[in-house]
Amino acid sequence: MFVKFAELPVFDQDRAIAFYTEKLSLAVAADVPYGQGDWRWVELALPGARTHLHFIRRPDEKPSDMPILVLVAEDLEATVDTLRSNGAEIITEPQTAPWDRDTLYAEFRDSEGNRIVVNQE
Repeated sequence: MFVKFAELPVFDQDRAIAFYTEKLSLAVAADVPYGQGDWRWVELALPGARTHLHFIRRPDEKPSDMPILVLVAEDLEATVDTLRSNGAEIITEPQTAPWDRDTLYAEFRDSEGNRIVVNQE
């Protein structure tokens, strides 16, 4: 068994696709019409992972207070440098995680106001 997708709330699907493909090198795995209106079924593939990110409709653009997703990177410093150079807002600079001294973490905000954690274990 494995997790097929994790839900990621977004307000603007096109803006979110651009953020995740350009800043984190994710690939669009699905982008098809879904239901009524202009909302689409969008899934993004993370390199080397079976689990996709699936966009769900976010009711507003208010930034999230708490992290809604945790990603794991092989090189946290390089990932944060890439995010920063691509214009992402870094909320927490790389540091030792208070919950595990063997884990480094950082936080950034995506184009949709989601607070995202990146770990290096």
